[in-house]
Amino acid sequence: MNISLTIQSVAARVYRYPLETPVQTSFGIMRDRPMLLVGVTADSGVTGWGEVWCNFPAVGAEHRARLVDSVLAPLLVGQTFENPLAVFERMSGATAVLAIQSAEPGPFAQSIAGLDTAIWDLAGRVASAPVWRMLGGDDPEIGVYASGLNPTSPEVLAERRYADGYRAFKLKIGFGAERDIENLTRLRQVLGPDARLMVDVNQGWSLAQAKDMTPLLEPFGLDWLEEPLRADRPWSEWRVLQDSTGIALAAGENIMGDEAFDAAIGQAPLGVMQPDLAKWGGLSRGLPLAKNILKSGRRYCPHYLGGGIGLLASGHLLAAAGGGGMLEIDSNPNPLRSMLCGPLGAIDNGRATLSDAPGLGVEPDLEALRPFLVGH
Repeated sequence: MNISLTIQSVAARVYRYPLETPVQTSFGIMRDRPMLLVGVTADSGVTGWGEVWCNFPAVGAEHRARLVDSVLAPLLVGQTFENPLAVFERMSGATAVLAIQSAEPGPFAQSIAGLDTAIWDLAGRVASAPVWRMLGGDDPEIGVYASGLNPTSPEVLAERRYADGYRAFKLKIGFGAERDIENLTRLRQVLGPDARLMVDVNQGWSLAQAKDMTPLLEPFGLDWLEEPLRADRPWSEWRVLQDSTGIALAAGENIMGDEAFDAAIGQAPLGVMQPDLAKWGGLSRGLPLAKNILKSGRRYCPHYLGGGIGLLASGHLLAAAGGGGMLEIDSNPNPLRSMLCGPLGAIDNGRATLSDAPGLGVEPDLEALRPFLVGH
């Protein structure tokens, strides 16, 4: 797709929503929800919006905002590009050595991914077409699931989200066998036998611990077991685990780069792959990756945890890729998500339908977001 874009300005804004109930994972606690919103404005005055992953560490949003302002924006402002992919390649190529030198390939990849999303939104607005269609999709309806169920009374939040239309749910585990199994038992009791259940260990187990736990998890009919091992463990360990259980293994949010994903597709015993477009690749690299995942026979279920713009972009990518996967939607209250996610706020029997509006289909209300603005 060729559509000429001349970049006039790039702006980064940091927002934070303090949580009444902190999010608990096996590796740490989130006490607020950050959102790094980036806007890219063309010489026509049209602005596209993207979001940079910034959940960890606690100062991650401010750090990445400075990378956008000081390093990436100067590469774009005043330049003309023939399509979004050309912008992605410009940013990636110009910062490749710097990312190595600073030992920060992750923050650079995340910042580039957020700007790539903004460029696609901008291109869609200029072309008067939704991003899902620009990426080659023909069906705006996608499956979704509620994630982020904490280990403290998860059935309470799950029941609320069931009433909201969700039919699939993901529980955080890795807090001891007794607590994990008790929570799954409660979820099954509240949601019934037909609800789809998944669990996420957040890299919390050794291989031995995982092999001990999987027999206890199998009676719950889980769709998948997510990141039971550390993401940097060799795929041989994952194969040993998969050989010992009938539960599909899932991972991908902590894989970065074409070579690493190629290796995972070729070697990993994953039934479900979950790349996060806000952590690496944006839409430009995310679409070919999703197609490769599906071609390999695996399920493509994009990971996402952040504000509404990145979530919406993930939905557009899933709709374009097809394959029947599900989009992750955090089940915890977060206005930085709900104020910006448009049609993803309306779930019907586990499904959501994207709009035909240009770009991602949402215009951020910066004035309404002002109470959460913290700058950078």
